[in-house]
Amino acid sequence: MMNKSAISIIFLIASIYASAQPACQRSLQWFADNKFGMFIHWGLYSEAGGEWNGKKTRGGEHFMLYERIPLKEYAKLAEEFNPVEFNAEQWVRTAKEGGMKYIVITTKHHEGFAMYDSQCSDYNIVDATPFKRDPIKEIVDACRKENLKIGFYYSLGRDWEDPDVPTNWPQKGGRSNTWDYPDEDGKSLPAYLKRKAIPQIKELLTNYGKIDFMWFDTPELVTKEQSKTIRELIYKLQPECLINDRIGNGEGDFKTVEQKLTDNTSHEPWEVNLTMGRNWGYNRYDTLYKKPDMIIRYLTDVVSKGGNMLLNVAPNGKGAFPIQTFPIIKELHAWMQTNGEAIYGTRPWRIYGEKIDPNQPDEEIKAEFDDAVFNGFPQQRTPDVRYTSKGNKVYIIVRHVQDKVFKLRAFTKLDNKINTVKSLSGIQNVNWELVKDGLIIHTDNSADSYPIYVLEVSLKNT
Repeated sequence: MMNKSAISIIFLIASIYASAQPACQRSLQWFADNKFGMFIHWGLYSEAGGEWNGKKTRGGEHFMLYERIPLKEYAKLAEEFNPVEFNAEQWVRTAKEGGMKYIVITTKHHEGFAMYDSQCSDYNIVDATPFKRDPIKEIVDACRKENLKIGFYYSLGRDWEDPDVPTNWPQKGGRSNTWDYPDEDGKSLPAYLKRKAIPQIKELLTNYGKIDFMWFDTPELVTKEQSKTIRELIYKLQPECLINDRIGNGEGDFKTVEQKLTDNTSHEPWEVNLTMGRNWGYNRYDTLYKKPDMIIRYLTDVVSKGGNMLLNVAPNGKGAFPIQTFPIIKELHAWMQTNGEAIYGTRPWRIYGEKIDPNQPDEEIKAEFDDAVFNGFPQQRTPDVRYTSKGNKVYIIVRHVQDKVFKLRAFTKLDNKINTVKSLSGIQNVNWELVKDGLIIHTDNSADSYPIYVLEVSLKNT
């Protein structure tokens, strides 16, 4: 028979677990509703901007690894890093203008440099640069002011400043700093976690008030037990904080997909992250950015399949967004102002979409992956539709369809349950007819219309 102390401990554990679960569920609810966020990659690599000693670098923000730059040399970037144009409120307003509901900012990337005032490593923006400010605090404050959620990116299993971080991708030592620290077998991941990673995670979740989620990257050789320890620390400090799957070993709350689409629907929380240009970090040679209509196309595909999209912006060393960012934000703003109802708070419908011409080849979903510069998104503008739903509404997201008359076969089973069909923009006149083998749509869509528009189907209550 258990004594009273043992029973009390069991009840205490049960109450803690029970209180944490509803909090996590509330967090998942906002995540599932908000759909769209801004990723910000910013670090010492932003100061280099894709150039080292007057030459173009390889590997984007990973160039310290690709060029095997000694830490002593790389760290000199901090002496030059003075982002005098940084304005946290302007960054957050830009995200909000583009329809983003949350921001994820790099607090420490693979280079090992902390972009906040870390007390456990002087390799940070306050101690090592002439800037002497904590931009993370300013961004958190600005997000609270504009009512945006905030998440912290943290590179977990890679750190090229620390001597104790082994890696195993794509082979043993493949993503380690082996030029400064060549003894891969002598590295101690537990020592790194204890000395640097876990104390920094604790700082991030203690010093900035409520944080909505931790966005980890590259767990590499982190063990199941280590992932659980980090998860338990996060829940102890911030019970409502979400965690992505890159904490490792199945301990995350939502799945992360990088730089490509998926080919199926999931009702579990997940997120696609993608770059505007080729690189995650600022690169002065990166001038070919994705077209706004393609970014919207990717967003609608992801949302139709139950996911969120995290769109990356890469500020430069002065703290300014690249000029290519703003035309994209402008078009996102206009499209979301008109069609956001088909995105926010929606859930997948019976099917995620269909092609206008069923004989059209499927878009290619690329499986290959390179974690420096990679783009697995389909480039073609296949005429098709995506579906989302909310209550008794189904949203038909019409993508790059030039035809004024087309048939949707997904509605054949609804018989006479359709009440109305209308355009969210209010610009197009829409007539419709439900026939035996589908819903026929007639629009006065013109060549001047935006290539992606939304029709709202109101279903009769049954």
